[in-house]
Amino acid sequence: MGNAIKIGICGYGNLGAAIETEITKNPDMELAVVFTRRDPSGLKVKAGTKTAHTGEAADWKSKLDAVILCGGSATDFPAMGLDFIKYFNTVDSFDNHDKIPGYYESMDAAAKAAGNISIISAGWDPGLFSLLRLYSGAILPGGHTYTFWGYGVSQGHSDAIRRIEGVEKAIQYTAPVAAAVDSVRRGENPELSAGQKHARICYVTAAPGADTDKIINEIKTMPYYFAGYDVTVNFISSDEFDEKHGRLTHGGNVIHTGRTGDGNSQVMELSLKLDSNPEFTGSVMLAYVRAAHRLSAKGESGARTVLDIPPALLSCMDYSELLKKLV
Repeated sequence: MGNAIKIGICGYGNLGAAIETEITKNPDMELAVVFTRRDPSGLKVKAGTKTAHTGEAADWKSKLDAVILCGGSATDFPAMGLDFIKYFNTVDSFDNHDKIPGYYESMDAAAKAAGNISIISAGWDPGLFSLLRLYSGAILPGGHTYTFWGYGVSQGHSDAIRRIEGVEKAIQYTAPVAAAVDSVRRGENPELSAGQKHARICYVTAAPGADTDKIINEIKTMPYYFAGYDVTVNFISSDEFDEKHGRLTHGGNVIHTGRTGDGNSQVMELSLKLDSNPEFTGSVMLAYVRAAHRLSAKGESGARTVLDIPPALLSCMDYSELLKKLV
């Protein structure tokens, strides 16, 4: 396609590899290059996919319409985002909710200085779930909004564990507390702390000789990720890890309860059940790449979140089609 949006991927883990596949399902997009901090020649990409070292990013400045950043929120995005926004429009899935305001400010300043668009936190949560939290609160003011994640794998939390010294492999499952979910759906509007809504279950393969007590302590006391939650850490062999923990399932619910009239109960809920968290997250990010490209083409710059993006900019259909088929 001559006018296809030319995309680069930075990072080739689970998310980057998933996006490489999902791009082929978008007729207005094409993958131009995968950037990596590793030796590009050793990257096992699909046949025909070009690779380049992240240090060569500037050489691609005039060849790409956007770059999708694929990494972890703990340390990757704060550095990767500022590096790549200098040359490209970017989309990322930064998911550390508490740090989003600060990350937004830094990316907004850098994007404006470069004349590019940075869409941050464009996944399903933050992302799609953020939208329902906004819509439901606006439609049913004075109500109560609850977000439950899981049961499933949190890539961000798993990545945070893997960065601990002595950890070879790790995966973290987020489990909603069933009693809390049931109480919300009954309209009881319970006051729930984060730890009362979810438990965190970790499976870790430790390096030979690693101090497992130290690993457990670092996990359970990690701010923003595990502190304040009911956390279970299970140490297992590498073989058991590979056999039982290879799938990256996830999902969750946003539930908003409110009242209208003389006390009529109204419930709004968005639910996701995902066989592949990376593939779905990548699909969301690709839709927001389309929006970033369109905003940039209009001469806009700076950071955006999903709250700022008109829904029509996400679709490959033109506006007349959207009016006819969807409204």
